[in-house]
Amino acid sequence: MSGLKALLRRVLPAPAFRFLKRIQRHLEFRRTAGHSEDEAIVTKYLESLPGNSKYCVDIAAQDGVMGSQTLRLFQAGWPGLAVEFDGRMFSALSEMYKSFEHVSLVRTKVVPQNVVSILEAALCPRDFAFLSLDIDSYDYYLLDRILSVFRPGLICVEINENVPPPLKFSVTFNEDQQWTGDHFQGQSICKCHELCVQYRYDMVELHYNNLFLVPAELNVWKALTPHAAYDEGYRLKPDRKRRFPWNADMEDVLDMPPGEAVEFLRRKFADYKGRYTLE
Repeated sequence: MSGLKALLRRVLPAPAFRFLKRIQRHLEFRRTAGHSEDEAIVTKYLESLPGNSKYCVDIAAQDGVMGSQTLRLFQAGWPGLAVEFDGRMFSALSEMYKSFEHVSLVRTKVVPQNVVSILEAALCPRDFAFLSLDIDSYDYYLLDRILSVFRPGLICVEINENVPPPLKFSVTFNEDQQWTGDHFQGQSICKCHELCVQYRYDMVELHYNNLFLVPAELNVWKALTPHAAYDEGYRLKPDRKRRFPWNADMEDVLDMPPGEAVEFLRRKFADYKGRYTLE
């Protein structure tokens, strides 16, 4: 730990230190990996998807700029919904989007019990074009509830890149769950694949830790298995270690036999016993 980081950990309240750590990670990923790459992927798929309403939803929109995959769509005049719970982030989001009269802004904690009503209150079409979902916790349960009512033409959902196939991992729903800046977050790609099978979505691309899904009936690209998507989009990426240096302590799990990998993760997540599923 650097001297400055150690000092900040000592003098700052734990929530403030975790917030700074989160911001640092997002800024580092934006600098090295570049969300412009994600934006290009979104554009590529949206341009080829027929028939969906030009409406996008950003759940966990942060300040509306940093890491945003929807900003360019909103700038192009797309209507939509941006949701953020953190007060500081929402204040920045409101300031940045004050000229976007076509975008509904909601400050609330999104949980499976309210996500459908939030979208319906914003008059979100059932077949809206694009969903961006990244809450760093019970993403699996939110996506499950959304897909039970809506059918987005393109979905970008973050996966936990540190949990490789064939493991199925998810943080379980707990309204008090908050990401603390460690590896305990989200869902694995194979857990997300369960929803793909249930709701007939295809995996078309993994970009490091962002997974892109399209409805099977609209898919004109190659449908990927979780193993293929993970290898192409994360594990075999030649620059992966440079872009994700904070994952160095999780390298060994990528090549472990499944049983050994499960035990490794149980030890790693010992402080979170009873708050996740893993098989």
